[in-house]
This record gives sequence, structure tokens and C-alpha cells, in this order.
Amino acid sequence: MAKWLNKRTIILILVLFSISFPLVVPNSYFIHVMTLAFIWMIGVYGLNLLAGYTGYLSLAHAGFFAIGAYSLGILTVKQQMNFWLAFILSLLITCAIGFIVGLIALRTKEHFFAIYTLCLGYILYLVIDKWETLTEGVRGLIGIPAPAAIGPITFETEISHYYLVLFFLLLVVFIMYRIIHSLSGRTYIAIRNSEDLAQTIGISTMKNKLTVFVLSTFFAGLSGALYASFVRFIGPDIGSITITFDLLTYLLIGGIGTLSGPLVGTLLIVWLSQFLQDFQQYRMLIFGPVLTLLVIFYPRGIVGAVSSLFLKNKQLHRTAKTSVLSKQTQELQSDEV
Repeated sequence: MAKWLNKRTIILILVLFSISFPLVVPNSYFIHVMTLAFIWMIGVYGLNLLAGYTGYLSLAHAGFFAIGAYSLGILTVKQQMNFWLAFILSLLITCAIGFIVGLIALRTKEHFFAIYTLCLGYILYLVIDKWETLTEGVRGLIGIPAPAAIGPITFETEISHYYLVLFFLLLVVFIMYRIIHSLSGRTYIAIRNSEDLAQTIGISTMKNKLTVFVLSTFFAGLSGALYASFVRFIGPDIGSITITFDLLTYLLIGGIGTLSGPLVGTLLIVWLSQFLQDFQQYRMLIFGPVLTLLVIFYPRGIVGAVSSLFLKNKQLHRTAKTSVLSKQTQELQSDEV
């Protein structure tokens, strides 16, 4: 039952809820917030694939998010390129930079990798902030166009953009599901559990880590491009380390290394932040201790804790059933004697 809860039931419930949300809650502000939550979820899935399933924590995730956003913004605003062509090119640019960075970064391990990517993320932020001729610096890019129409389907309204982002989110969840339940997914988990052991059984760890790193940057770039087309204005702040820590918070609270963790964690924190807007200045004082306690007592987050609880109940039920059957067998043997 825990397996169904963790991997299918929760996701199915959230998908049905997401599809019907604009119909049940016809409030443009709530639809706007939910669309942003979906965009963050895509970025969190990229972080989850790298940190949760391979064991490499990248702190440059916001930098790749910003690369995807700025690539789309520059190509559409400054180069006047077709939106969908610019959208595809922004993903390719993000993956190309991610490939180059990964070749160097993945030669380090554990906290050295985290420190290296932290420094890289700050460098990317400085490049965006200071290269004014390309990025417009602190002024930011204004007037990023909405997604171009696909046949009779347009994306000018809030609801149409909502469903567009939801489509990409469902596609990302499907890709994640296929990766996790494939031989490649098991290989990534083997690297996470013991990279040295994985090498001894013939796994090309560098090749697999680089593949995951590029996929992670792809999801970050996709999230950034969708954010730019939705908000229509971007500034250097989207590449700050604060964004990375926000994404990491969503992941840790939802459940790192779980399929539905990014969905649960992002929804919970985004909406909780909306309801606690009066306490924004105390945000870190509220979430900091909660996150610390959660990591200590439930390292796999909410989804992992619920899954473990159901698994434990299942084992207790199985043990009780075995005990009853054993007792009945003994009584039958006793009656025969």
C-alpha cells in the first residue's frame, strides 16, 4: 500500500486536482500562484534527480534556471526570434552550458561538489547582473512575449498559460517516472549508495553522472523559460542563491529521493507562504527550525515519512496474520493429538 501511496495515488490525486483547479477556484490570483508553483516543481524535479537519486547536491540550480529564462528573453526580445524556436534554443543553450560545467564539477565529490557549484552559481549571478549589454543588468528584460499560438490554441489568458505549464509538468513527471523505473535509474541509485562499488561492477560513473547533471540543468532551464514567458519580466534576482535554497527547501520538506516529494513540498510551502504573508520577515525563523527538525527525524520528508508509516503498518499486519495462522496451526495439531 505504501508503494501505491508514494508513487501513484498521491500523484493521481494531485493531477486530478490540478486539472480541475481553475474550474473549482475561478480566482485569477490563485491561478497565478498555482502556475508559479508548477513552474517551481519542474525545477525541483531537476534538483531531485541529481541530489535525490545520484547523491550530488548542486547549489548552482538557480543559475541554470536563470540561463533558461535569460536565453528565452534575449532571443525573443533582442533578436525578435519566434517564441517556440527561442524556447527550444534556450533549453539547448542551458544543456550545453550544463555539459561543460559538469565535465569539471563532477570531478569533485560530496561537499567539494556542493562548494564548487555554490561558487559557480554566484558567478552566473554576477555575469547576469554585470553584463548589461547582454542582460540589461539590474534593469532586467521587459516585454518577454507570451507563448505563440499553436494552431487555434492561444496562450494569452491566465488559464491557458496555466494548462500549458501543467502540460510540461506532467511531461516532466512522466519522464522522471520512466527514468526512475529504468535500468538507468537503478544505476543512478547505485552511484548514490556507493560510487566506488558501482565502479567495481563496471558502471561508468562519470558518464552516468554527467547524463544526470545535464538532465538536471535541462529541467532547470525548462522551468526558467516557462517562468520568463509567464512573468514577462526577469531580473538578476532569479539567479540568486536564495532561489536555490527555496527549491532545496521544497525538495527536503516534500521528500528527497521520492517521485511525489517535489509536488507535495512545493505545494505546501508555496501556499503556506501565501497564507503567512504578514510574517514574511520572519520566514526563515519559521521554516528554518521546521526544516531542521524534519531533516533530523524524517530525512525523506513528508512523502517518505508517510510511506514508511504505511510500510510499518503493513509489516505489523503481516506479522499479526502470521502469528494467528501459527496459533491456529498449533491448535489443529493439538486437536489431532
